[in-house]
Amino acid sequence: MSFVGGSMNLPAKSVTRDNGHPLFTNSKQTELQKYPKKPTVSPTLAELLMHVDDAQNSPVDHRAVEIGYGCSSLPSSNPFFLCFNNLTYSVKVRKKLGSIPFCGKNSDETESNGINTKILLNEISGEAHEGEIMAVLGASGSGKSTLIDALANRIAKDSLKGTLTLNGEVLESKLLRVISAYVMQDDLLFPMLTVEETLMFSAEFRLPRSLSKLKKKARVQALIDQLGLRSAAKTVIGDEGHRGVSGGERRRVSIGIDIIHDPIVLFLDEPTSGLDSTSAFMVVKVLQRIAQSGSIVIMSIHQPSYRILSLLDRLIFLSHGNTVFAGSPGMLPSFFAEFGHPIPENENKTEFALDLIRELEETPGGTKSLVEFNKSWQARKNQRNGFSMRSNLSLKDAISASISKGKLVSGATNDSNPTASVPIFANPLWIEMMVIAKRSMTNSRRMPELFGIRLGAVVITGIILATMFWKLDNSPKGIQERLGFFAFAMSTTFYTCAEAIPVFLQERYIFMRETAYNAYRRSSYVLAHSLISIPSLVILSMAFAAITFWAVGLAGGLSGFFFFFLTIFASFWAGSSFVTFLSGIVSHVMLGFTVVVAVLAYFLLFSGFFISRNRIPLYWIWFHYISLVKYPYEAVLQNEFDDPTKCFVRGVQMFDNTPLGEVPLSVKLKLLQSMSGVLGANITGSTCVTTGKDLLVQQGITDISKWNCLWIIIAWGFFFRILFYFTLLLGSKNKRK
Repeated sequence: MSFVGGSMNLPAKSVTRDNGHPLFTNSKQTELQKYPKKPTVSPTLAELLMHVDDAQNSPVDHRAVEIGYGCSSLPSSNPFFLCFNNLTYSVKVRKKLGSIPFCGKNSDETESNGINTKILLNEISGEAHEGEIMAVLGASGSGKSTLIDALANRIAKDSLKGTLTLNGEVLESKLLRVISAYVMQDDLLFPMLTVEETLMFSAEFRLPRSLSKLKKKARVQALIDQLGLRSAAKTVIGDEGHRGVSGGERRRVSIGIDIIHDPIVLFLDEPTSGLDSTSAFMVVKVLQRIAQSGSIVIMSIHQPSYRILSLLDRLIFLSHGNTVFAGSPGMLPSFFAEFGHPIPENENKTEFALDLIRELEETPGGTKSLVEFNKSWQARKNQRNGFSMRSNLSLKDAISASISKGKLVSGATNDSNPTASVPIFANPLWIEMMVIAKRSMTNSRRMPELFGIRLGAVVITGIILATMFWKLDNSPKGIQERLGFFAFAMSTTFYTCAEAIPVFLQERYIFMRETAYNAYRRSSYVLAHSLISIPSLVILSMAFAAITFWAVGLAGGLSGFFFFFLTIFASFWAGSSFVTFLSGIVSHVMLGFTVVVAVLAYFLLFSGFFISRNRIPLYWIWFHYISLVKYPYEAVLQNEFDDPTKCFVRGVQMFDNTPLGEVPLSVKLKLLQSMSGVLGANITGSTCVTTGKDLLVQQGITDISKWNCLWIIIAWGFFFRILFYFTLLLGSKNKRK
C-alpha cells in the first residue's frame, strides 16, 4: 500500500522494508509525526490535469509497503482496496486433427475425451489500492489481457472461479460497470471526428447533465493538454482513406475517452503499445496522477522502461497463467537473488525478469520451479511481516468519500446504498439520443460520398425505369408492363438498402466498448439511429417517386402520387430496418451482403409477381406472407388499378397476346358477334371486358386494402428495429465465455 497522500499512526521504526532500509527518511517521519491525523486530500483529475508541467521531472520514488500475497486485513488509510483471490479461468480447446497424442502437451493443458482444457489463469491472487498503479507483466500469451478482463468483469461468471472484492465486499458487476472504465488495446474511434470532438462527445456521454457545457469543455481541454494532443486537437482521427492523426496520437485519444469521467477503478490493456518512450512515459504519468486523485489503476504492460517502472507500485508477473512474482518493483532484486539469479547492476529489472521467465519457459520443466519458489517466498514474507492491511472504510463510505472529493463518477450523489449512490447512466435517454444523433450526423456529413452514391443509384435507377416504361398505355400489353415496373421498382428499394450493412459493422466494437461501461443505453442507440435515418429515406423516396410516377404515366393524380411516395418511403424504411437487423447478427460485410441479396431474392419470388397467391403451394404460402416485397407491391397495384371507372381491356383487345391477335379487325368483330350469341350478351369492339378490379382478382390481391398494406410495411420496419435492439442486448455482452 502506498503512503503517499495518506498517513498511518504507526511508530516510524516499525515501518521498514524487507531489505532493512526505512520506508521514510527522517525528514518524512518527522513530518508524519507532526501531523499524524491530518490526511492529505488528493485533488481530482480536473485539478491535476491543469498542473502537468512536472511530468518531465525526475520521478519520485513511489513505493508500496509489501504486506502479503492475496487479500489483507489490517485497516488502511486509503478508502478503496480491490482484492482478488484464486482467480481461475480455463477454456476447452478441441483436439486438432492429425495431432500426435504421445508428443506431450503444455503443463497448462489437461485432456479429457479428446478435448483439451487450457488453463489461462491458475489461482491468481493479489490486491490493488487507491493511489497506486498495479501492472501485469509477462510475455505474449502469458495471460495479461485475460487477467485484466477477469478483473474488469469481462469474463462470464460461470466460467471464472475465485472472488473479487472491493473494500471487503463482493463487487457486483452492475456497480463495477458504473465506477470503472476499461481502455481496450485496439483504437476504436470514428474516423471523421476531430480529436477534440471525439473527447467532447465522450464527455457528453459520461459526464452528468448537471455539469455545465463550459465545465465539460474545460475538462476536455485540460485532458487534451495532458495527453499532448494540443497540436492535433483540430485534426480528424482518419482511416485508410482519410489522412488523420498518427498512431501514437490515436492511442492517446483512445485512453482519453475512457478516463474523461474520472473513474474510481481504471483498467487498461497495454496502454503504451505503439507509443515511443517519451509518449509512453507521459501516459503512465497521467495514470499515476489519476491514481493519486483517488483511483485504482490496473494495467497490463509488455516491457516497461526504467522511467515507467519507477511510476509503478505493484507488479504481477505471469507465465502461462501462473503467478511467478507479485510485489513492488523494489522487491525484484531480492526475489531473484534468493531464487539464484541475481539481477546485474545497471540492468533494467523487468527486462531481466522477463528474459529469465522466457528462458525458463523453453526448458522441459518450464517455470514450475519459479512458480513454486514464488509461493514459498510469499509465505515467508507474510510470516515475517505478521500483518496485512485492509480498508477501514466500507464500500458505501468509500464511495461517499470519493464523491465528496469531487470525483465525477457519472454524477453520483450520496445515498445509503452504495449501488444506488451511483446512477447506472450519467444522462437520461433523450440526451443520449441527441448526442448519438449529433455524433453520427457529424461523422456522416464529412463523408457525403456515402449518401451521394446511394442517392445516385436511386436516381439512375429511376431514370432508367422512367425511360424504359415511358407513358404506358391501358392496353393488355401496358398492363403487363405496369406489373413488371411495380415489381422491379419495389424490389429495387430494398436492394438499395443493402448499403446500411457496413454502417453498424464498422461501429460494432465502438458500440460494445461504450455500452459495456454504461456510456449510454442500447435503446438510445437504436432509437437515435432510427430517427436520423428518416430524413435520408424521405429524400430518396421523393427523388424516386418524382422521377418515375408521371414519366411512367401512373394513375391517381396528386393523391395517387402521394400514396406512391408513402409506399416507396415505407419500403425504404422496412428494408433499412431489415438490413440493420441483419448487421447485428452477421459479423462480416461480405457475409452480410450475401445474406441480404439471397433473402431479398426470395422475397421477390414469393411476392406474387411471378406466381399469384392462389397458385403458390400451401407449404410455401407462409413465405408469401412474410415477404417484405409482397405488401408494397400489392399496395401500388391497388393504387393503380383500384378505379371502377377505368377499363383496361375492351372488345377486340381480348385477342391481344394470343394467336388471334394477328388476324384482321373485321375477323375479330365477327368473332365477338359469335361470342355474343353464345353468351347471350352484346359484346362489341368497345365493350369493357376487364376492369382494374378484375386485374386485382386475377393477381390474387383481394384480402388486404392498400392502406393496410402500407401500415403493415411500416410495422415490419418497427419489428426489425425491435429485433435489432434484442440482438444488441443479447449479442454484445463483450464477455469471454
